[in-house]
Amino acid sequence: MITADFEANPVSSPSWRVCVAPMMDWTDRHCRYFHRLLAPSARLYTEMVTSGAVIHGDRERLLGFDPAEHPVALQLGGSEPDDLAEAARIGAGFGYDEINLNCGCPSDRVQKGRFGACLMNEPARVRDCLAAIGEAVSVPVTVKTRIGVDDNDSEAFLHRFVETVAESGVETFVIHARKAWLSGLSPKQNREVPPLDHARVRRLAERFPGLRIVMNGGIERPDQVLVELGHVDGVMLGRAAYQNPWVLAELEHRLGGAGGASTRAEAVAAMIDYAFEQRERGVRLASIARHMLGLFHGQPGARAWRRLLSQRMHLDGAGPELLGEALARVSGPPERGAGSGALRPAQNRKMLLT
Repeated sequence: MITADFEANPVSSPSWRVCVAPMMDWTDRHCRYFHRLLAPSARLYTEMVTSGAVIHGDRERLLGFDPAEHPVALQLGGSEPDDLAEAARIGAGFGYDEINLNCGCPSDRVQKGRFGACLMNEPARVRDCLAAIGEAVSVPVTVKTRIGVDDNDSEAFLHRFVETVAESGVETFVIHARKAWLSGLSPKQNREVPPLDHARVRRLAERFPGLRIVMNGGIERPDQVLVELGHVDGVMLGRAAYQNPWVLAELEHRLGGAGGASTRAEAVAAMIDYAFEQRERGVRLASIARHMLGLFHGQPGARAWRRLLSQRMHLDGAGPELLGEALARVSGPPERGAGSGALRPAQNRKMLLT
């Protein structure tokens, strides 16, 4: 069952066993709320926000989030220690449980700002940035990076980078198990073309037993997560969690988590209630439903679910009722929940919470 209190994850004992990666244009506040319903124990990350945007932009729009999302991390982009420290201080003031520095994004826009993956070529700068953030906030400070960049892709380079960066006091490294090419490949190609090297991340964890190593990249199934957790401290899912979000509920169950939606129908019911609440704040249904298109991935009726939402969620007047209508189109035998429990009828969330 979904627990009534969504703030069941104490920040005093954070876990990085299962994380959902920061993904531009995807992991906004509505996506994170949905993922939290499925996996109360997962660690969630914002889209990357630049330090300049945090300092000078609309902070409520950029940083606002629902208390249900805890534990949730703010990922920052930047390369100036003072600016990052100020942005981190602002983020911590909003209540984020972690500040993460992006050292893995290879896009041209990010490179022009001298941050993202290109920072791997400046480990001392990364160290200084993280040290400044650490002095500014009391929450954990972490870094997300790659196994290499351009021709700096040897194992020795990665070890030197981690060793230098760790001098900042940062203990948690999220490692995307691909190197980044700063020219010649698009961001999408950088997620697919450079070969995965999970073994290198495992060896990194062996080389630095005092650090927390979280593996990211190319992990899609719960059994893969369980295998890697035998070698590293955590696993971060990206596109797999977005395109097939029910994998989060399956992991929650298999790793002994409590609470969360026990069936997809229960998750839909909860999101209907959330959509009604958000409509009162002027949020269009499409902003919420677009994150739910993959909920029935691989299930009978998945195509009908996706088609109806895709065709109608953007229309003027589309309301939360459309989620219920789409659920009614899902055919096939009753599903078994990620934990226990059979398919429950889609009703208002208040009728499902206990």
